[in-house]
Amino acid sequence: MPSRAATAEFQVSSFTAQEALVCAMVLMSVADGPMSDPELAMMSRMVQDLPVFADFHSTDIETVTDTVAKLLGRTDGLDRAMTMLCDTLPMRLRETAYLLACEVCAADGDATQEELRFLQDLRIGLDLDRLIAGAIERAAKARFQII
Repeated sequence: MPSRAATAEFQVSSFTAQEALVCAMVLMSVADGPMSDPELAMMSRMVQDLPVFADFHSTDIETVTDTVAKLLGRTDGLDRAMTMLCDTLPMRLRETAYLLACEVCAADGDATQEELRFLQDLRIGLDLDRLIAGAIERAAKARFQII
């Protein structure tokens, strides 16, 4: 059975909560250009390992990615995606969405200005407290430190 994202006509609430979490990762990944291999690998690992994705298949990442790409092709696509995230995700999963985006940002080793701007927009769009967002960012940065 195809996911709801596969058949969506870009309605604002067309994603499940799990698809919305993947959407946050995809948006982060494309914030500075095409999705990189380390970013895609990170997304796949998180979908396979995290409890929130227990019944989500990693193959559905491509379906969500395609839907997000089509959505971003619209003039109001990013605004619609942010509205969809807020409408779909309960407060308790908004921090999770932000964490996932931070993990994807850190995956390729360097946060670009475009990625940092997107994180700020995501924090504001998800209505996250600045201190909570800062703690999440710091944790992601600490996880990817190199010697």
